[in-house]
Amino acid sequence: MTLMLILFFLLLFANVPIAFAIGISGLFYFVSAPNLMNMNAIQQFVTGTQSFPLLAVPFFVLAGHILNVSGITARLIRFSNLLTGHLVGGLAHVSIVLSTMLGGISGSATADAAMQSRILTNDMVKRGYSKGFSIGVIGVSSLITSTIPPSIGLILYGFIGGVSIGDLFLAGIIPGILMCLTLMFTVYLVSKKRGYDENRLFEKPTFKEVLTSFKDCIWALLFPVILLVGIRFGIFSASEGGAVAVVYAMVVGRFIYKDLTWQKFKKAMIDSVQDNSMIMLIIAAASIFSYVIAFENLPRTFSEFITGITNQPTILLLLILLIVFMAGLFMEATANTLLLTPIFLPIVQQAGIDPVHFGILMIVLITLGGMTPPLGVTMFAVCSITKTSVAEFSRGAFPFLIAVLSLILVLLFFPQLILFVPETFAGK
Repeated sequence: MTLMLILFFLLLFANVPIAFAIGISGLFYFVSAPNLMNMNAIQQFVTGTQSFPLLAVPFFVLAGHILNVSGITARLIRFSNLLTGHLVGGLAHVSIVLSTMLGGISGSATADAAMQSRILTNDMVKRGYSKGFSIGVIGVSSLITSTIPPSIGLILYGFIGGVSIGDLFLAGIIPGILMCLTLMFTVYLVSKKRGYDENRLFEKPTFKEVLTSFKDCIWALLFPVILLVGIRFGIFSASEGGAVAVVYAMVVGRFIYKDLTWQKFKKAMIDSVQDNSMIMLIIAAASIFSYVIAFENLPRTFSEFITGITNQPTILLLLILLIVFMAGLFMEATANTLLLTPIFLPIVQQAGIDPVHFGILMIVLITLGGMTPPLGVTMFAVCSITKTSVAEFSRGAFPFLIAVLSLILVLLFFPQLILFVPETFAGK
């Protein structure tokens, strides 16, 4: 077990793709363990992807790509700009509001950040925003997609931990909105201090302009609502909801917006296959790793170690979340979710902590790791696209990271902010 972990971290720091780092180190354990058959590793690799709930992942990824190529992103940008473009730090507010609305479409923080950095960064720099601030707010605001349904991270957590995905989707609504408001307040303070857009006059939009723009993108905004209502009232499961989302995206793109052409559909399919291939390869490789974790009884060992430090539930949860955040600094969010959920979920459940409460906090922290050095995937994506150094990104993102961590502490000590919606509407 120790040699497997050493090999894993060596491969990780050698910039070996995360799926191969997990898979190779897991296979090494089987090869070096005399009491295990090597065939078990292959069986785990295959069976790890043979799950009905996992169908939600490729379907939601495809639905997001179809909606994006259908012109919905441009419509949402116009609507966001009308709502917040006249405020101090207007374009930064646009990025945050856009992430909140796109959270119900893409389900992926990295995809959201990459798209926005291509579209908004140059305009923000031309308006006088520093480049670090511009990509910092774009990178960190994409974190909202980890809570707003259909979050891919919440689907994976629910699948691995046996937690209701419908409850997780409902629980993510209030934290997503609070994160949006927290980041907007931070943008206002920073922009006011630095004088971004302070002396520029922008006319407030009329109610008619806002209403017209809202009608233009209403079908995209209805997407997460239809999803939640369908799951809540048992019309379809979370997995079936992914298939419904694909059909919905195709109908809206082709017959309502009329922007979905055959060429655009092919592009959405190609992008979806690439994204899903990466995700499913990580899931398959992580299945080998998870088998080893269970075989070595690591959850029980961790449980005894952590509960040996404290039995107080809040402090226990705080300690676990600190470990989760540190893991997020070095590993990709999908892999972290698959590896850490079976270790920590039994511990928090034993301590009487609600698995939905823990799931929201865990997924947010894991995803936040993607926006921080040294190995943040989202951070590298926006820095690469905008040709910006990691140091400049880190300086620009720092106030937003502090704001998010402060919000996480509030959500930790006031769990009803997370549990109110599922308790009210799902009878949890």
